[in-house]
Amino acid sequence: MQAGRRDVSGRKGRLAAFGDPAQTGFVTKQSLIIDCDPGVDDAVALMLAFGAGEFELLAVTTVGGNVPVEKTARNARMLRQIAGLQHPDRDDVPVFMGAAQPLVRTLGTATDFHGPEGTGDLTPFEPDLPCAEGHAADAIVDLVMSRPAKSVAMAVLGPMTNLALALRREPALAERLGPVAVMGGARAEGGNITASAEFNIWADPEAAAEVLATGAEVVLFGLDVTHQVRATEDRIAAVEAVATPMAKTAGAMLRFSQRVERTIVGWDASPLHDPCPVAWLLKPELFELKPCLVKVETGSDLTRGHTAVEFREAVAGEPLKHRWAVKADADGVFDLIREKVS
Repeated sequence: MQAGRRDVSGRKGRLAAFGDPAQTGFVTKQSLIIDCDPGVDDAVALMLAFGAGEFELLAVTTVGGNVPVEKTARNARMLRQIAGLQHPDRDDVPVFMGAAQPLVRTLGTATDFHGPEGTGDLTPFEPDLPCAEGHAADAIVDLVMSRPAKSVAMAVLGPMTNLALALRREPALAERLGPVAVMGGARAEGGNITASAEFNIWADPEAAAEVLATGAEVVLFGLDVTHQVRATEDRIAAVEAVATPMAKTAGAMLRFSQRVERTIVGWDASPLHDPCPVAWLLKPELFELKPCLVKVETGSDLTRGHTAVEFREAVAGEPLKHRWAVKADADGVFDLIREKVS
């Protein structure tokens, strides 16, 4: 392999997202924007991403979701600062605050599962560095449109409000983005906020519907696959044993989720949601995906945020332009987390 060139062999099932090296030059890192609402599982996902040298992290953008946007922006900056103890270069990753409210609805949070501050048992603190100037949606447009087509991926780990606003500002963004790896949706597993809806889609169904209606290359990691990636006692202990600042933070978040799931849901091992899209971007062979068409229910209060996932093109009546994760290598995902926080 030539020096400086990333080996992309074996990336089966991956969208041709990061550009043709013959046209764009050698690709040494995957350019990535993480849009999130930290959140304890967002925190684990951010530790995974901050520790992954394969990523050129262009920005972290935050949205109101698990907790209000002022807290998600603070939490993202806190996590950046913790990661910076191991990787000082990550202090340069800008954090942009984004939408405080869904497109047309009132914000609904998930503090029961993330704690009132969104940080589980971690006591919040005021980070040393402030948010970057400007709105998250504008930052997404500027970062993507200033780079070669398909060279920037996104991991959307909360409601899709920021991305929907960015697409409204610049519709060409849809065709220019690399893969948009989304934590959201539910089919076979049912919902986790209502009987049929997963929280991120439920929180802003109009935004999700708008994004999915575009030509963006969206890959969804819904509850059908995240419920396969369980934080068992052995897996949590293995992360904690690494004992770095990032590992301790990830381990504490996993412990909090384990306790909450046992108390509220009755599960012994909590599912790991938000790290899944980030893990796929790093190691897609850990997941099995199926082509599909996804539409979101916005008109019914009863089924608000339901994701209708159709795998049959003849029934869909249009091309299957999305992909849906159906299977995960849970041990592989936790091995990857442990590796990147060490």
